[in-house]
Amino acid sequence: MKSTGIIRSIDGLGRIVLPKELRTSFSITTDTPLEIFTEGDTILLRKYQPVGCCDFCGELTDGMLHFRGKNICPACRAALNKL
Repeated sequence: MKSTGIIRSIDGLGRIVLPKELRTSFSITTDTPLEIFTEGDTILLRKYQPVGCCDFCGELTDGMLHFRGKNICPACRAALNKL
């Protein structure tokens, strides 16, 4: 795990603010669901994606292709073929 050097306090309602740089780097918007994990004294946030969904668009459809550890839906495959 890599340290960012960023320190944030929790407000009275238990919220923290993720810095803009991190939200931008990880493509996190106000609609992005985050999954919360704990291990010992560590809290980990990760973008939530259902198992088997497309690693590009997040959709869960029929016809998924598993390629080099990534799931790719038919629509994203078609878009990639146009590149």
